Amino acid sequence: MAPATTSSAEARRLIGSRRRTEAPRRMLSPSPPPKKVKSMEEILAKAHYAVVERGDYGDVGCEQCGSGERAEELLLCDKCDKGFHMKCLRPIVVRVPIGTWLCPKCSGQRRVRSFSQRKIIDFFKIKKPNLTEEKYTRKRRRRSASLVLQKKRRRLLPFTPSEDRSQRLRQMGSLAHALTALQMEFSDDLTYMPGMAPRSANQAEFEEGGMQVLSKEDTETLEQCRAMCKRGECPPLVVVYDSCEGFTVEADGQIKDMTFIAEYIGDVDFIRNREHDDCDSMMTLLLATDPSKSLVICPDKRGNIARFINGINNYTPEGRKKQNCKCVRYSVNGECRVFLVATRDIAKGERLYYDYNGYEQEYPTHHFV
Repeated sequence: MAPATTSSAEARRLIGSRRRTEAPRRMLSPSPPPKKVKSMEEILAKAHYAVVERGDYGDVGCEQCGSGERAEELLLCDKCDKGFHMKCLRPIVVRVPIGTWLCPKCSGQRRVRSFSQRKIIDFFKIKKPNLTEEKYTRKRRRRSASLVLQKKRRRLLPFTPSEDRSQRLRQMGSLAHALTALQMEFSDDLTYMPGMAPRSANQAEFEEGGMQVLSKEDTETLEQCRAMCKRGECPPLVVVYDSCEGFTVEADGQIKDMTFIAEYIGDVDFIRNREHDDCDSMMTLLLATDPSKSLVICPDKRGNIARFINGINNYTPEGRKKQNCKCVRYSVNGECRVFLVATRDIAKGERLYYDYNGYEQEYPTHHFV
């Protein structure tokens, strides 16, 4: 039997119905482009660091001296995997660090960062000067002569800021760079963080043998210096980087004997909590009769320029001659405070040094330059 034929009109109808059921080709989404696979070099270049374990570290030597001896003092960078003797590093590493450690090159300590005037003002939270407050803080107090002969006691002197504003901005910029390089925040007050010692633990009356009280006149000098710092009138100091000593502080102007330089600032904690701490800048705040109440200042997260003033090698006569300031502890309104004070006239360009072992002969300084 012959197949049934379809009229041309009916065929056009069937084809049109079939086309309507099909998706229009121009509506189809284009196929996604092939993904580009990144090379391992590109991934490692953007990664913070990767710890690669070697099978054998016997061939690792110090990048500074080239020796592989004294393996117990050899630190391995967790980024570049290179070795460094603790005593070859500058500044010297006194204790084996806890956790991740990066060498000076990988940690970016030598990276220079510029700070604009606006950034410096925001970094140090400088306030606009109050004319009344400024006049009060700069007013000198007249002292009446006493008829009774007394032993002359030396008074603290306020520091004299640099008159040139651009010079002061340069000084503050150098400190901001150093703090940023060590991933620290600026603070001009002792900080009491959760999990550490509370402020109620900082009581001068707990000091074994008592603590000297800051006189009324010296307290006024302290408040004057604090008011100047809040206005951006900092002490004439600049932080510089030295290949041997690390960050250190130089006088950027003349500093007279007995001038108040800075207060030692950082987080306050109990000594018992920091027995195995690798921070090399801890400062004694309170030596209590009960050792469990003794306190230290830890400037590893927060601090000021006092963090960068280096210590002397008090095992050599040459090292002791470099000392030009000292660390003193006072009771201020019942709380313990630590100040750095000039012990002689300091010339412009001279670096500042004090004795780390002012109270206890426990800090190893015989490797200091």
